[in-house]
Amino acid sequence: MTELAALIKLRAGRPRSKVAKELGITTQMLGALERGDRLPSLMLAKKIAVYYGVTIDDLFFQERGNKTSP
Repeated sequence: MTELAALIKLRAGRPRSKVAKELGITTQMLGALERGDRLPSLMLAKKIAVYYGVTIDDLFFQERGNKTSP
């Protein structure tokens, strides 16, 4: 699953504005992360992972063959 699909799926229809506010980022930043236009800092990636109750790997890395790639 790409980070786009993972973030949108995890948001599960909640308003982008609400999730962004709870994460302490702008709605524009959350949109950019969901589209894959921006990569979060490690600190923000951890915050997002904790918020959704998943690992950073689950959100931002996917298995491709024998190697893990962003």
